[in-house]
Amino acid sequence: MAFPASEQIIAAAENTLSRSLPDGLRGRLLADNGGQVVDGDHHAWTLHPVLDRTDRKRLTRTANDIARETRSAREWAGFPPEAISIAADDYGNRLVLLPGSDTVSAWDHETGAVEAVTIDWTRRG
Repeated sequence: MAFPASEQIIAAAENTLSRSLPDGLRGRLLADNGGQVVDGDHHAWTLHPVLDRTDRKRLTRTANDIARETRSAREWAGFPPEAISIAADDYGNRLVLLPGSDTVSAWDHETGAVEAVTIDWTRRG
């Protein structure tokens, strides 16, 4: 089970990413820093947490944080430059935030296609 995040660690992640996170994502991270979300097509995604150094257990559970996962994804061919990776599925695809937009999109790792998706931030996968 994921721990809730604090405003301070979300703000630290936003500072690292050089952008604000959308309200729905922020709310979800405040309630559960990680876990699964479901898109409008009932596709489950594992949400990247924000790094929490509060204690050893939280640090371990958040080591695959949004900033680290974004840096890693940006090394992949076809990943949108400057996109923020906020979640992944079991197939290598990512949910992303594109520059200048709070719309969540799904990035297909095989085709490079990016398509807007609807996320229910309150529904667990």
